[in-house]
Amino acid sequence: MRLVHEPATDADDEVFDQRTNAVATNVDLADSLVSQARGLMFRRSIPDDYALAFRFDSAAVRDLHMLFVCFPIDAVWVVDGVVERVERLRPWRSFARARADLIVELPAGAAADVEPGDRLKLEDE
Repeated sequence: MRLVHEPATDADDEVFDQRTNAVATNVDLADSLVSQARGLMFRRSIPDDYALAFRFDSAAVRDLHMLFVCFPIDAVWVVDGVVERVERLRPWRSFARARADLIVELPAGAAADVEPGDRLKLEDE
């Protein structure tokens, strides 16, 4: 599975840019209550091409904390494929919340080009 980013484009632009790129090619799904509760806690690091994705049945306000996470991450909240929020979270200290039906945790810097209004989707390879 991979995570694909499609930048938002301005419909008034003469050149309609349909570029997509893989933000992560090594994606794990946190699909159980235990894996969702654990998240990235207690890991020493994650690979540069890694993402941990949390999928939910419906959009709601979702929280992330960084307790017991030893490295910074980029977190992205997505609703219906559209990015709602992107935040760099610091180890041990950060807490953030936003509305989402998909949350993705990435290595710090991996979501540098991702902005609210862009599209993110998980694809089977």
